[in-house]
Parts: sequence; structure tokens; C-alpha cells
Amino acid sequence: MGLFDFIKGQFIEVIEWLDDKGVLVYRFPAYDNAIKMDAKLIVRESQAAIFVNEGQIADVFGPGTHTLGTLNLPVLTALNSWKYGFNSPFKSDVYFLNMTNFTDQKWGTTNPVIIRDPEFGIIRMRGFGNYSFRISDPVVFLKDIFGTKQELTTAGITGFLKSAVVSGISDMIGEAKIPVADLSSSYDELSRLSVSRLQPQFSAIGLTLTNVTIENISLPEDVEKMIDRRSSMNIAGNLDQYMKFQTAESIRDAANQPGGVAGTGAGLGAGMAMGQMMGQMMNQMTGKSPEPQQAEASQQQTAPQQPTFQQQPGNKKFCSECGSKLTENAKFCSECGSKT
Repeated sequence: MGLFDFIKGQFIEVIEWLDDKGVLVYRFPAYDNAIKMDAKLIVRESQAAIFVNEGQIADVFGPGTHTLGTLNLPVLTALNSWKYGFNSPFKSDVYFLNMTNFTDQKWGTTNPVIIRDPEFGIIRMRGFGNYSFRISDPVVFLKDIFGTKQELTTAGITGFLKSAVVSGISDMIGEAKIPVADLSSSYDELSRLSVSRLQPQFSAIGLTLTNVTIENISLPEDVEKMIDRRSSMNIAGNLDQYMKFQTAESIRDAANQPGGVAGTGAGLGAGMAMGQMMGQMMNQMTGKSPEPQQAEASQQQTAPQQPTFQQQPGNKKFCSECGSKLTENAKFCSECGSKT
């Protein structure tokens, strides 16, 4: 007699499962053997065990060690019409379900998603992130998803879940009507709303969606360039406020310096000059020509000042003896006759 025949001839006395990573549902290998009445069923934390009789779901067990009998197998007892005190071995399929939270499940858009933006019209976007889920209703999940397979892993269901998550997030972004330029600051809010929106779909198959994370939403390159250009234009439109701010900062800094108010003029000049330089740079970036008043002020500040000279009066001569005024080329004083 072979080993398999020997195994088939044994009664099952202990039923348990050591979780395998990534396995959602595991069918206990009975090898067509009967389960001994008073057998031990060991259900670990974050597990559930379900007895199935000829394809019909019977009794469900939570964590703990259970001694099997007619008292804790009421559905199976009724299905098989067991009498009170029935003590014979019986056959049943036993399924273990992993009730832990399955985290870091990836989602991403395989193809660009089309949305309508209030500023840029119809655009295509891509996104990616992760989500987490767990089994919340083992009976519904086993009946609607598992079927008759030996086991079910996360890989066998994530394709379906990923499609649901991508579709739900895309619809949420479209309905929220958030401008694409503001999407990056709305990831957390959109993630929370996505959980609420998708939960009914997950509940319908016995799951709970515990978390959704949006890591990135990317836009077409031409849309990103348009956003950058609009940002530059907005900065250029606020130059007047910037120059006023720089002037106020210069006054404050000058007052705190050892020179006190004496350095205020230099600070004001530096602040205004910096503001004007920023204005010229932004005008070049945005293609705007400087306003006449700003250009005139700039020319007045940068135009070199012409030196001025005062005409000195001619030198006058006086007599050293009597102090009388002498003519320009006189050799003798006309008043006292002294030699000059």
C-alpha cells in the first residue's frame, strides 16, 4: 500500500493552516478522508474557517481551538440530518481565509485617462499609487470570488481590484472639478474620497478597502509648460508689490544697522534697484515691454550725472604798501609810487 493510500485511509483529527504570505483563501487538503467527530479545529488570529458541504456553505469559525461536534456544527448537522449524539466521522470541505490587511497593493493607469479641465479643456493624465484591503465578510468572499480552487492569492484578484480603483479615482477627479494645476495639493483629499466612493464595490464581494494613496498624477508636457508660463506671468503682475516689499525691508534693515537712518538711502536704492532688475528679467521671460513710467525712472536712475563747473573770477592785485588796487600790468602804484 502506497503512502497516498495510507493517508486516504486515515481519519482527520486536527485541522489547521499556517498562513502563506499573499494567500487569501486556502482549501484544507482532506484527501477524501473523513473528519473524526471530536477533531480539533485550530483557527489562528486573523483567520476564519468555513465548512462547506457538497458546495453549500455551512458553519463559520473564528479564531480559537474548537472541538468539533453536533453542537458547534449546527448547519452541517441540519444538512446531513444528524441525530443528537451523532459521533461518526463525516466528510466536509474546510476553507481557511486570511483576514489580515493586505497593504501596498499597486495601482496605476495603463493608458492615459481623459478628463475635462476648466482651464485647459480636455487633457490626458496618468497616475499611480497604492491601496490596502482585507476580507471583511468571509462567506460572501468565498461564495462570490473563490469558487472551487485549491487556493487564491492576491495575484489572482489584484487585476480586478486595480481596475476598480483606477476607474473610481478617475471618476472622482472628474467630478471634483479640481483644476489640474491644483491636483498635487489635493492628493490626500482625493484619496479619502476615493475610499468612500469605492467601498460599496468592495463590500459587494466581501472586502473592505482600508486605504487608497495617490502618489503622483502626471500631465502632458505641453500642459506643464503652459502652467509654468502662467506662473511666470502671475509673478510679473505682482512686481509692484514686490518692489514695495523690498523698500520696506530695506528701511527696516537700515534702522537695525550701526549707521542707523544714515544708511537708509543706500538700502532704499538697493531695494528699488533689485525690484527693477527683477522686473526687467520677468519682462524678458514673459515678452512684456517695460511700462513707460518704469522705463523713465530706470533711465533717470542709471543716466550718469554731468559734472558742473563754476567760473572762477580773475585774480586782482593790490599795493603792498598802501593797499590800493593796481591795474593788471602796473609796475608802480599810482597812489604811493611804490614798486610792485
